[in-house]
Amino acid sequence: MTEFVLVAGAWLGAWAWDDVVPELRAAGHGAHALTLSGLGEKRGVAAGQRTHVRDIVDEVERRDLRDVVLVGHSYSGIPVGQAAVLIGDRLARVVFVDANVPADGKSFVSGRPDGRAAVEAAIAANGGFWPPLGAADYAGQDLDDAHITRIVAGSTPHPGASLTEPAVLAGPLGALPATYIECLLDGEQPSDAVAELLGGEQWRLARMDTGHWPMFSRPRELARLLLDDAAGPGD
Repeated sequence: MTEFVLVAGAWLGAWAWDDVVPELRAAGHGAHALTLSGLGEKRGVAAGQRTHVRDIVDEVERRDLRDVVLVGHSYSGIPVGQAAVLIGDRLARVVFVDANVPADGKSFVSGRPDGRAAVEAAIAANGGFWPPLGAADYAGQDLDDAHITRIVAGSTPHPGASLTEPAVLAGPLGALPATYIECLLDGEQPSDAVAELLGGEQWRLARMDTGHWPMFSRPRELARLLLDDAAGPGD
């Protein structure tokens, strides 16, 4: 039995996976959606990126999970990638869902040269938290009005320190068995950093014809892709 640990991106909590978790469990696997410190029901807590890495590692160790598929969406790819290195032989695979990937010594904002100043200014103006997107920001991402209302209503400010703290990789990311899921409405090509990792033997690419939030727009398709990916090629 595979144990999926699912971590959503900025502003989101475990609730973001509510339509994906039942699909994974119905297929006979474990599914554990995780809210990172400072978000969702843990909102308002100041948390750095190291806190988020520890949240993920602690979830795996507390539940004594084995054959783990760590799933990181958007921002959470950065702490998920670091945690994947740290959990050692508990890891079966790491899946990045239209996600940022960690680079040693680099932060989330350092990977946004076109928007770093704007993100940092927004954090400074909002008490150390990055304010959530508004409804208009979700246009063109394969989301209907109900999806957008749900996301906006559930989103909470994101702890800014987690976005500015640099990643610390305990081992090479390219050595991990990994899949990158590219959501085509958010961009048809992976970033240069992801493309380099995909050039290695351990990484593979999957694509979804949807927007940046497939756990809302295409939850069953995402769950099926996760299940097929965990089974491995040829299984």
